[in-house]
Amino acid sequence: MTILDRLADYARRRTEQAKRKTPLAALERQALSMPKGGFAFEAALKKPGLSFICECKRASPSKGLIAPAYPYLQIAGEYEAAGADAVSEPKWFLGSDEHLKEIAGAVSVPCLRKDFTVDAYMIYEARLLGASAVLLICAILTDAELRAYLAICDALGLSALVEAHEEREVRMALDAGARVIGVNNRSLRDFTVDVENSRRLREQIPPEVLFVSESGVRDAGDIRRLRAIGADAVLVGETLMRSPDKKAKLAELRGAL
Repeated sequence: MTILDRLADYARRRTEQAKRKTPLAALERQALSMPKGGFAFEAALKKPGLSFICECKRASPSKGLIAPAYPYLQIAGEYEAAGADAVSEPKWFLGSDEHLKEIAGAVSVPCLRKDFTVDAYMIYEARLLGASAVLLICAILTDAELRAYLAICDALGLSALVEAHEEREVRMALDAGARVIGVNNRSLRDFTVDVENSRRLREQIPPEVLFVSESGVRDAGDIRRLRAIGADAVLVGETLMRSPDKKAKLAELRGAL
């Protein structure tokens, strides 16, 4: 079993536990009773230039604990003040649903729930937590599941960041009708990183589909290269979280444009 398989399995077990407290039908009614979202996440990525999705990330499965002190609301506020276009809070990096809910209520930029979405239940949860987008990873979903989850997102007004790591998964995302495709430069099977993965797969994605480069961004040089290949957005986590001055680091990256 790969690392990805283990993390996805853990997400399934978490979801089954949650269903025992609040059944799917009840959660679905709650989410659908809310005003429909306005697809704010993808709207933020459509602006001219390169958009920045900044991650509040306490730890990483590959690097372990990154931020022993984790003032997540302060970090999210610093990102917003430095010009972040969206914020991400990954539950599987020692985050939590409560963190996401608090962050979504504290910042005006859209929030991405970065979790292993393996059940429709998790999409309804995301809407109730205040997220504007969810992550759908092709490697752990069937074609039918991806289509069904995109339909649920559309009904709720949520954006979906559909993640691919190879050409077959890019085709899967496009066939399902994804409007935002993220190419992960980190393999979730062994966690090796290759930023060139974005360049290799960029030409497979038509210009009308938003293209996000995820993981492995270290400096202004990486940003310039991603802008050169026509990336619409970049997701940055560890580089910002390891910086003692996150606001200055994001400003430095944004200034590279």
